[in-house]
Amino acid sequence: MSEEQVTETPIDLTSSEYYINRELSHLQFNLRVLEQALDESHPLLDRLFFLCIFSKNLDEFYEVRVANLTQQLAYRREQAGADGMHPQQVLDEIHELCSQTVARQYAILNDTLLPELEKENIRFLRRANWNDKQREWIRDYFEKSVQPLISPIGLDPSHPFPRLVNKSLNFIVALDGKDAFGRETGLAIIPAPRSLPRIIRLPDELCPNGSGKGDNFIFLSSVIHEYADELFPGMAINGCYQFRVTRNADLEIDHDDTADLASALEDELHSRNFGEEMRLEVADNCPDELVNFLLMKFNLDENDLFKVNGPVNLSRLMEAIFQINRPDLQYAPFTPGLPKNINFKKSIFESIREKDALMLHPFESFTPVVDMLREAAKDPAVRAIKQTLYRTGAKSEIVNALVDAARNGKEVTVVIELRARFDEEDNLYLANRLQEAGAVVVYGVVGYKTHAKVMLIVRKEGDKFKRYVHMGTGNYHAGNARVYTDYSFMTCDDSIGEDVHKVFMQLTGMGEALRIKKLFHAPFTLHKKMLELIDRERAHAEAGKPALIRMKANGLTEPKLIRALYKASQAGVKIELIIRGMCCLRPGIPGVSDNISVRSIIGRFLEHTRVYYFQNNGKDEIYAGSADLMERNLLNRVETCFPVEANKLKERMKRELEAYTLDNCQAWDLQPDGSYVRQQPAEGEEQIKAQAMMLESLATSA
Repeated sequence: MSEEQVTETPIDLTSSEYYINRELSHLQFNLRVLEQALDESHPLLDRLFFLCIFSKNLDEFYEVRVANLTQQLAYRREQAGADGMHPQQVLDEIHELCSQTVARQYAILNDTLLPELEKENIRFLRRANWNDKQREWIRDYFEKSVQPLISPIGLDPSHPFPRLVNKSLNFIVALDGKDAFGRETGLAIIPAPRSLPRIIRLPDELCPNGSGKGDNFIFLSSVIHEYADELFPGMAINGCYQFRVTRNADLEIDHDDTADLASALEDELHSRNFGEEMRLEVADNCPDELVNFLLMKFNLDENDLFKVNGPVNLSRLMEAIFQINRPDLQYAPFTPGLPKNINFKKSIFESIREKDALMLHPFESFTPVVDMLREAAKDPAVRAIKQTLYRTGAKSEIVNALVDAARNGKEVTVVIELRARFDEEDNLYLANRLQEAGAVVVYGVVGYKTHAKVMLIVRKEGDKFKRYVHMGTGNYHAGNARVYTDYSFMTCDDSIGEDVHKVFMQLTGMGEALRIKKLFHAPFTLHKKMLELIDRERAHAEAGKPALIRMKANGLTEPKLIRALYKASQAGVKIELIIRGMCCLRPGIPGVSDNISVRSIIGRFLEHTRVYYFQNNGKDEIYAGSADLMERNLLNRVETCFPVEANKLKERMKRELEAYTLDNCQAWDLQPDGSYVRQQPAEGEEQIKAQAMMLESLATSA
């Protein structure tokens, strides 16, 4: 065979070696959040907040992701992803990684944060450190507020082991002696009252130094532990140990057998508190025989066990943060900016007719979005309002405006996604409230979550109807808009207005998929269009033309999209990915992903924008929308992705997207092995923080 006939074997891009497991990647994101608790560039109370967020995230990880893997094994429905890992392998790695990380979390709390907080006169007092005056106050609190609500449960044949609520605080107590009925059970359970705060602030006059200054807290668990013997008069307590069980909290609804989604969801919500056990947390001084007893009762094994050196639910420390008035230990407040063409002196509709508006929250205000709806509710020229709601909040200004609009005779149609995880109850409440006001409420499409963030306002102007549209990358939640980075886009572009009208027709009615001009629309065109745009960039590179892709999203897991990016990289396309959380793509593999970089930005605000940029041989195109680059978003949800076409807005978004590629302080770069390395500016190099740049350019100091 001649040398010319020798050809290289093509690389199999479907091989599992080129993919990272999505659950382990998701866990890596949580680890990056935890590391913020040690980052001294964050104010001290914000570092404690990051520690709490890690706990909250880990709870949800077990409630949903570990639960899903466990169910796959239980029902023999194992599904290996593109990475090829069997669910049991994934669970084993999760256990090993979480065991190390939870131990690290408590070490950060006990050895770093609590001592630093104490230097600032912020104390979380353990029982051994209570002085006489504090002990007197705490005893009174126990007798008046705690003891009347507690129902200790002695374990015997007539008092079986109780069914304990998901993530509730409980104690297992070892007893000695006989009770009034002559029973000698040896064990009891004390469920902590769920109506009581887990963190209790002591009166200022009880400060340890007598100065009346500082913030002093005790844990409810410490109060119950201290006076547990009074709950079992005449018996000796040989040990009292706190524990908590985490359960499967993912709701399962059989759409084929469901006639009314709202009613079915209401029935399922109660079961969330009593799903299958996934994890046991217990005090690290609990004797092995009691730990083994609990594991047996919960049908768990040692891989599901976490022995912790402190309270079993650290996310409850958030309750203290909200009670501490120390601006010097938190980020300085700021006033969100406004686009130049939006002001409070003229109609929002007039402003949008002049030119499209773009806002980046929280650096720019979410108020214009609310005001747009409020103005529409009162404007006699507005005839109809249509909106999607995914996560909105129980006390929502958006919903208040929709209620007012319905009561003012507008045709109000709201598509509420009842199955937004952990917001189902709020959404049921909002749906009922809107229906009572006269709005038409629908729950989207069976089998497809409605995740799109779209508002359509139809206004009579002269003898024609004009459509005004708001689209965003985030939810219609004013609270989230203060902590999540998201784009809002307002336009009265006729083609986009018509496209959004067709999206609502598909959501509320029935019929074949309608032809849409400018928007990409999942589950119909978004996936296909993304693949086409990536392939077009690949073709440019193959033709020797400039080729660049920048994508910013919360997750990248969809295998076909990853393979398309690999092919583009092989053709020479430079690909810069800013993926906050899960990423299954492996960058930097020779011959496969040499031209791909992946980074995650973790800072003061939670990165949430979804932006997609394609250089297109100098004819730049940029899109934003509600969808991440994941199977569920691209194939199993209703999502919208919109183009930004005005040159000034397009150039602005390109600059803002590029800032994230330059960040050298809050960026974590993904390595080929799935680990992340934090970027550090070199000696003498300018520090670049993308979020700080946005604050400086878009917001003003308070």
